[in-house]
Amino acid sequence: PDRTIRLVVPFPPGGPTDLVARPLVQRLAEALGRPIQVDNRGGAGGNVGADQVAKAAPDGHMLLLSNVGVLAINPSLYRSMPFDATRDFAPIATIAAAPVALVVQDSVPARNVAEFVAWARQGAQPYGTAGAGSPGHLAGAMFRALTGVQLTHVPYRGSAPAIQDLVGGYLLVMFDPVQALLPQIEAGRVRCLALSSPARSAALPDVPTMAEAGVVGHEMTAWWALVAPAGTPAPVIGRLTRETTTILREPEFIHGLARQGISILQIDSDALSRFLAEEAEKWGRAVRESGASVD
Repeated sequence: PDRTIRLVVPFPPGGPTDLVARPLVQRLAEALGRPIQVDNRGGAGGNVGADQVAKAAPDGHMLLLSNVGVLAINPSLYRSMPFDATRDFAPIATIAAAPVALVVQDSVPARNVAEFVAWARQGAQPYGTAGAGSPGHLAGAMFRALTGVQLTHVPYRGSAPAIQDLVGGYLLVMFDPVQALLPQIEAGRVRCLALSSPARSAALPDVPTMAEAGVVGHEMTAWWALVAPAGTPAPVIGRLTRETTTILREPEFIHGLARQGISILQIDSDALSRFLAEEAEKWGRAVRESGASVD
C-alpha cells in the first residue's frame, strides 16, 4: 500500500463484526506499514457498506470485513441486491467464527430453553437482532420454525442499540453472535439460554448448545472474512492473505478472540472460494426453509 487503507465494517460500532475488526486492524497495519482506517458504514443488513467496497477501485486500498450475512445470507434473503456477492469480491482470508446466542432480559422467568418455549407460547414475543439479514435474524427464524413458538423479528441498526434496549428492559429476547453479548452475560444483566454451536463454548462452559437444550437442528455459526473488490491484482491479494494468515497464527491474537467466545477460522486460500460458495448454498437453503425474506 502507498497510502492509508480503509477497512469497511458494514455495521455500526460496538457489534460483533467491530469486535473482530479492531484487533485485526491493529496488527495488519503494523504488518503492512501503513495506517488502516475503520469505516463503520451500516445499513440494509450490511449491504450498504459492502456495496461501497464492491464498486471501489480494485487496488487494495479499500477492503471489507464481511460477516456471513453479507456474503452468504443476504443473497437469498433480500429480494434485490445491489451487488453480486459471488462475482464482485476477491476473497483474502477467513478470520473467525462464533456461535449465535439466545439471550433474555433478566426479568424473563425462563431459566432454560424449555421454560423459554413455554413462556413464549403464552403470546407472540418480539426478538431483537442486529438487523435484517444478520445471523441473529435467521437464528430466530430457524428457532421459530423448529419450536413453533411465535417470535416477531425486530431489526435494529446494529447489535449495540439492541443490546442497550435489552439491558434497559425495553427488549426481552435477542439472538446475536456471542461476543457482543458476553460482557452483559458475565455481568448478569442478561441471561444466555443456549448457543447455536455444535459444542459448548470455553467462554461460557455452563451454557448448553441448542441441541443439548432440545432444539435439534439449530446449529449455525457466524463467521467473518476479509475481501477486496473483484479485479484486485493477484500480488496484492497474495500479500494481504500472507499477512493476515500470519496474524491468525499468533497466540496473543488467538487468545484475545477466545476470551470473547470467538475461534479462529483459517481456511487455505485455494479452498476459500469453495467455502464461500458452499456457505451461500447452505444458508440459502436455511433462508428458504425458514420463510424469512426482506424487500
